[in-house]
Amino acid sequence: MADERGLPRLKQIAEYMCKSESFDRVAGMVKITNGGDGRCVGEFTVGPEHLNRGGTLHGGLTATILDNVTTYALMSKSSHPGVSSSLNVNYLAAAKPGDVIEVDANTVHAGRKMAYIECVLRNKATGRVIASGGQTKFVDFEKKETSDK
Repeated sequence: MADERGLPRLKQIAEYMCKSESFDRVAGMVKITNGGDGRCVGEFTVGPEHLNRGGTLHGGLTATILDNVTTYALMSKSSHPGVSSSLNVNYLAAAKPGDVIEVDANTVHAGRKMAYIECVLRNKATGRVIASGGQTKFVDFEKKETSDK
């Protein structure tokens, strides 16, 4: 039986999310390459459709990728995907068309109610960090029993 938290599971999660009609489909250009047990690594090539008016990777797309890949990392820990309570991105350098960007997300802590995931996006050829950040997620979605008092 395959490891439910390994690379095959991560690829399933990403494929499922990106095939939907929801906004999550925009992260479909990220190819998952490694991960499991709370970590997810992927990469994508910056294309013309990913650019802002200045000709570099759009900040909103960067934030979306960070949001999605950190969620995949969390889910590989067998956690509920949760809902974001905080998302932060630090933009450190520009990425240009043709750059291959590696995305590396790691679950720092997945508790009963909250989870904390960090992420770095770097130019694969140079190793230069283009963005870093992470998110905090509320993950306590278990149904609570109510008493008949």
